[in-house]
Amino acid sequence: MRILKRLLRWALILAFSGFLLAVLAVGVAYWLVAPRIPSVAMLKDYHMQVPLRVESADGKLIASFGETRRIPVAIAGVPANLKHAVLSAEDADFYHHPGVDWHGIVRAGWHVIVTGGDKGPGGSTITQQVARNFFLSPEKLYSRKLIEIFIALRIEHELSKDQILELYLNKMFLGHRAYGVAAAASYYYGKTLDQLSIAQCAAIASTFQLPSVVNPINSPARLLARRNWVLGEMLRHRYITEAQYKEAIAERNDAAPHEAPIEVDAPYLAEMVRRQVLDRLGNDALTEGYVVKTTVQSAQQQAAVEAVRKGLIAYDRRHGWRGPEAHQDLAADAGQPDYERALAGYTDISGLTPGLVTASSADAASVFLADGKSIHLDLAAMDWAHPYINDSRTGPAPKQVDAVLKRGDIIRVSQDNKGNWQLAQIPAAQAALASIRPEDGAVESLVGGFNFTRSKFNRAVMAARQPGSSFKPYLYSAAFDHGFTPASIINDAPIALPDPSRPGGLWTPNNDDDKFAGPMRLREALVQSKNLVSIRLLDAIGVRYAREFITRFGFPLDALPANLSMALGTASVSPMNMARGYAVFANGGYLVTPYFISEIDDRSGKPVYVANPARACRECQERLLENAPPGPPPADMSKRPANSLVAETSSTATPAKAASADDSGVETLPADAHGNGAHPPVLAPHVLGPRTDFLITSLMKDVILRGTGSAAKALDRADLAGKTGSTNDHRDAWFVGFNGGISTAVWVGFDNYGSLGRGEFGAKAALPIWMDYMGTVLKGLPLNSLPMPPGIATMLIDRSSGLPTTPDDPNSMNEFFKVEDVDRLRSQATPQQQDQQNPYNIF
Repeated sequence: MRILKRLLRWALILAFSGFLLAVLAVGVAYWLVAPRIPSVAMLKDYHMQVPLRVESADGKLIASFGETRRIPVAIAGVPANLKHAVLSAEDADFYHHPGVDWHGIVRAGWHVIVTGGDKGPGGSTITQQVARNFFLSPEKLYSRKLIEIFIALRIEHELSKDQILELYLNKMFLGHRAYGVAAAASYYYGKTLDQLSIAQCAAIASTFQLPSVVNPINSPARLLARRNWVLGEMLRHRYITEAQYKEAIAERNDAAPHEAPIEVDAPYLAEMVRRQVLDRLGNDALTEGYVVKTTVQSAQQQAAVEAVRKGLIAYDRRHGWRGPEAHQDLAADAGQPDYERALAGYTDISGLTPGLVTASSADAASVFLADGKSIHLDLAAMDWAHPYINDSRTGPAPKQVDAVLKRGDIIRVSQDNKGNWQLAQIPAAQAALASIRPEDGAVESLVGGFNFTRSKFNRAVMAARQPGSSFKPYLYSAAFDHGFTPASIINDAPIALPDPSRPGGLWTPNNDDDKFAGPMRLREALVQSKNLVSIRLLDAIGVRYAREFITRFGFPLDALPANLSMALGTASVSPMNMARGYAVFANGGYLVTPYFISEIDDRSGKPVYVANPARACRECQERLLENAPPGPPPADMSKRPANSLVAETSSTATPAKAASADDSGVETLPADAHGNGAHPPVLAPHVLGPRTDFLITSLMKDVILRGTGSAAKALDRADLAGKTGSTNDHRDAWFVGFNGGISTAVWVGFDNYGSLGRGEFGAKAALPIWMDYMGTVLKGLPLNSLPMPPGIATMLIDRSSGLPTTPDDPNSMNEFFKVEDVDRLRSQATPQQQDQQNPYNIF
């Protein structure tokens, strides 16, 4: 008995000593690693990395930028089935242990001893996984495991169980760049969390362990095995019933990649937003969950995209079939796997679907599509496919299908409005459209090319092309401000000017049609787009004066040629430049600055930036109090960098002047984040008198009523004004036009400056795109034109001389004039003065 007591005493002593040693060891270990244990307080306000989201003005998704897919969700928003699935798979005792599973650690330690050092199962709880993922590296070291345990204990002390689980469900990588359960549900199943079935909840829970290997897409067989095990654990812990278990086990794995649904086709604008936000908010802008609201309306943007694509395809078909995109030699016994391999590198391009010709005869061709479908094309489906010869010639219409398509050809097909398949090809030409609101410069829509994936060059803002005759309204504005009137007579006749750089030492410009009309009024000269009249007009007012005046429309001086060729539109401009310049005519004479970001909100929805653009604001009290006459815009509008976002949200911030577009093509971002409308409106500079503006607009309305833009009469709107533009050898085709609510520029051409082909003037290549777009966005809207300003008078003039006449003159017509010009013209209307007038020889 005494021996038993003695043994018991020693056992107690040893146990107590062991306990003391264990406590001492833990204390020493904590003392050693304590300096390396981070504070966990930051977890209480931790910001998950959330991609930058770009939206249209009506809240539709344009783009999402960021390396990770993540949709943060509060624990209250996690369905019970998903929560239970994760707990069953990873840590069933989560709500009961202190953050560390001591039994699991002992099992892991025993495994290391038995296996001689194998660090296999880790015995980590959810809290330990949170500690590892937020603070530690994934390497398997004993010291790291010890630190992980201490961090987990701290986390349990600082946070509630629900807070820890919320961090875990949002932080963990679950494969395919998806971080967190909401992003995984969206990517694998295209669903929100509340739409998941029990089986899908279990599948997502199964990916936590080895997400790159075991996920619903990469390894469906292994995924199903683990999913079914998780479902068994859910049943064992009574989270689901036997009937629910059987139903979930029977459910097939229907996971497939689901990218975030892009609702607005505006990739060129999205890239402009990305560049500008990164420039001003830094690289964190891609991970801090900012939401950028743009000025673009989704319906108008879609109309612009469709108009550009339709116009380019129509142009392309006029110039014939260039042949298949590629050719594959097919074996006689080739089947669907061979067809799929042949099409593997081809994707849909703006609705033009790739296909492989598998058979061809005189009457029809069979085409295999990438989705496994086979279609048939008959001769009617390719009646446009005249063989391309050069930019101005095509061959005869095809008479047999196999004369166009051969077995093994890789081609493009598209569906018409009736769903019929037709032969197609990717256009070789390019186009761009820029449309802004004249009141404040807000970008209404923007298309930088036919397809962003094929070419990321944004022609709407980066192109530097010659505008041709669409530049003439700026010149005419300078002339009208210099004393000319719509009735002034200029001679449309051949001219030869010294130019040592040309053969013969002479420059001999012509009109587009190589015809001359003789003396004519300026109204008619613009309506008919007479080049020689413009050259004489520019010479009359002086190149220097004209260049300085035209900078009022937002063009930098160095973009304007310092010679008479400027009259023919040889400046270097982008469609956005032109839309901005014509906006001056549309809004009554005010230079606004294009912008496309209206607001930036942080992840909580709080605005960190709100645009406060300079506005025309013709009826504002502040504008009515202005007494200064129209003049050049401030010098810094063309000299300072285009990007001007200021990271300032205070209501006392001073609005910075809007900057103009720079030559790199990055458009402006207004500089002030104002507080609840506390600032008075920022007034755009007044650069053009309202009377000159009215006269020029009346001329451009005539361009549509009876001039080179007369096709636009089909829109049946009396408020439209605009001008066509074409350049030498038809390298560029333009139409720029407006009403009081929108200014739109369209350009068509080749990136390599090749010719569009004989007859491809602005009215043929660009105007149809402008009409399709404007017809859509203005449909149902009331007419919107500026009223006639004070100081404008109408007077009867003789059509031939441009001088005042009487009502009984059969050659009379009404014309608009500035009131001070009426008396001057009447004084010239005597027969003697008419005989002496010699307006024809300016040079």
